[in-house]
Amino acid sequence: MDPNIAALAGTAGTTLVTLMATDTWHRVRDGVVNLWQRSLPDRASAIAEELDATRADLLQAQATGDPETEAEVRAEWQGRLRRLLTARPEVAEELRAMLAELAPNETAPPTVSLHATASGAARVYQAGRDMRIGGVDGA
Repeated sequence: MDPNIAALAGTAGTTLVTLMATDTWHRVRDGVVNLWQRSLPDRASAIAEELDATRADLLQAQATGDPETEAEVRAEWQGRLRRLLTARPEVAEELRAMLAELAPNETAPPTVSLHATASGAARVYQAGRDMRIGGVDGA
């Protein structure tokens, strides 16, 4: 599987579920249904119904303090979006554009800022991600 598709589906699923409980819900719902309508039109009406049912479940879970349901619906929609993107990779740019419009702060890449001060014989090692120090044998 393309890691970019998996990452986009993860971000999109999380953003979708987050926006389900906001005032932008109807725009989000319409955008997601339109993606399916253009990509897999035979599934669009079922997706609309599933989005509505998921939102009702999410709002009920939030009202009763049930974080597990929110995690489950997030994973569910991440999977659905991943499957859509796998079947129709050409909709990835449209999905990115929709996310940027509806939740610009959610889709911005993370920023890494590193600061260090060394004095004397001190050494500073910094990395924005993985770091390996030493040779192959660990020396």
